[in-house]
Amino acid sequence: MLPIRPFLVPQVLITGSGSSERVGEETQKLGVKKVLIVTDGVMTKMGIVEPIKKSLSQSGTQFTLFDGVNTEPTVDYVLQGVELFKQNGCQALVAVGGGSPIDTAKAISVMATNPGSIEQYKGLHNIPNPGFPVVAIPTTAGTGSEVTIFTIITDTKSDVKMLIGSVHCLPRVAIVDPLLTLSCPRGLTAAVGIDALTHAVEAYVSLKAQPMSDIFALSAIELISGNLRQAWANGQNVEAREKVMLGALQAGIAFSNASVALVHGMSRPIGAYFHVPHGASNAALLGVVTEFSLIGNPERYAHIAQAMGEDVEGLSLMEAAEVAAEAIENLIRDIQIPSLKALGVDGKRLEELAPAMADAAIASGSPGNNPRQATKEEIIELYKIAYERE
Repeated sequence: MLPIRPFLVPQVLITGSGSSERVGEETQKLGVKKVLIVTDGVMTKMGIVEPIKKSLSQSGTQFTLFDGVNTEPTVDYVLQGVELFKQNGCQALVAVGGGSPIDTAKAISVMATNPGSIEQYKGLHNIPNPGFPVVAIPTTAGTGSEVTIFTIITDTKSDVKMLIGSVHCLPRVAIVDPLLTLSCPRGLTAAVGIDALTHAVEAYVSLKAQPMSDIFALSAIELISGNLRQAWANGQNVEAREKVMLGALQAGIAFSNASVALVHGMSRPIGAYFHVPHGASNAALLGVVTEFSLIGNPERYAHIAQAMGEDVEGLSLMEAAEVAAEAIENLIRDIQIPSLKALGVDGKRLEELAPAMADAAIASGSPGNNPRQATKEEIIELYKIAYERE
């Protein structure tokens, strides 16, 4: 018998080139008069926020701009955003950017209606009250935050990346416009693309996978692996950008409902201790962790190989699973994903911190979803292998 599990997605999903111009229409439908735009300084300087502001103005929706989310989300950003939201009488949020502005907006939304501090709500399903509506408009094809119940906020006092998951963090509307990714630099395109692939792979092999999440995960793997090279090679390839972004959306839906696994558990401490962007650390770990995990569910990894377009006819399950690992490594190599060493991680400090990082990874709960359960010692060894791999 299948387990009883909810399957959650935003109330409204809008995709396609130019779809971000509908943001004003969507805020009108929400019945709100003023919104807080949450973004970063780069989005403002590049002019990406201007059409969003224009659409809101044309719909009669007033707005306040908060473009200070210039690093990964922190508790301080959330506090600043909540203060601006309340001071200006806002009734909804429009998040424009990568995962950082979207995660920040989701946290602002719930902290505007719940008591205390964001730190007390870390973990799953601990937020009692619904937040204000969030309209999420991603400008990268990677995090999937526009369709997930999760937000990751860094507590800079303890250097801990807090995973917070609640149905109340799910955006009300997601608008996915591939034209907004055309200016995304090659390195970022690679990192967020592999981040999205990680979401799809981990959702598919997760012990919490379910039939609906499987459909989205396999489709995402096919779309991302089949088009990421082209999007990386030519950032103006709209068709490739569109397919990768749709894949990232589907991957977000998949992992929001099936959770993630060992890669994400190991990735968060790298971000917290070494300030490596989440997508880049996921990308640096994916190949190594895949090789480690194959034996736990070779059938699922064989399906991943097929979704990536690999010919596995006549192979045993383990042989086909190994093809998946090889295909992932080939993609990572082709788009020049940097190693942990190349990302600036200090090897000696990593060795010193690895035991604490392994403890943090296990404590996050994500490794518990992995098809092969990893001990603390094995996680420490995986950090070492990932660091040494060029």
